[in-house]
Amino acid sequence: MIQQTPEAERFKKQMRDSLQHETLNSRAVTIARHANVYTCGDQDEMVYFIETGQIKLLLLSPEGKECLLAIHSGGDIFGELCLAGLGARHETAVAMKQTKIKQIPCAQFFARLSRDSLSEGFVRYLAVRIADQQHVIANLVTADSEQRLGQTLLQLARTMGKKDPRSIRIELKISHDELSAMVGTTRPRISFFMQRFRNLGLIETNSDHFLIIKENKLTDYLAQIA
Repeated sequence: MIQQTPEAERFKKQMRDSLQHETLNSRAVTIARHANVYTCGDQDEMVYFIETGQIKLLLLSPEGKECLLAIHSGGDIFGELCLAGLGARHETAVAMKQTKIKQIPCAQFFARLSRDSLSEGFVRYLAVRIADQQHVIANLVTADSEQRLGQTLLQLARTMGKKDPRSIRIELKISHDELSAMVGTTRPRISFFMQRFRNLGLIETNSDHFLIIKENKLTDYLAQIA
């Protein structure tokens, strides 16, 4: 799992502020829960900026099996693969809840990065995203499903969670089906391991039904079973 450096966090804030300014007078598009922003095969040359809500990126096999690539929330961008000029979309973007997004044409996105001297930072940001994906691929090959689930929960906590004194709170509602698509195992096995993690005090659910990750405990446990 690739840890976010302070420099990376600063760049994400700079890019968020820049894109908020760029799209200040643009109309936000509201995407209903479970609706697609775009679908694999679409010709779409837009980068998307999330104002509120959550988007998941999926790959679908010919048999209809889902592979969940990433989850993005407010302040994030997605769809940036269009900047490579690959043509058709290779993934499907789906709203996990009602989501407001703004669209930025590729040329306008590049111009904004240049205007705000963010091009170098954006390259570093993409490199971290690539390294993260490589780590996920390596885990699929080398780690068992319990380890992959633990690593996935830690990654979600560190990238999307909110720090508590001794834990990290994930306010994003992620179903066991979605976790199974991220981890690459069945839903019953996800449910089994989640219950085991609860029994061991590695995770818990608070009164608001948010998932609490005991980061240090879960990290130590994964090291023991590796």
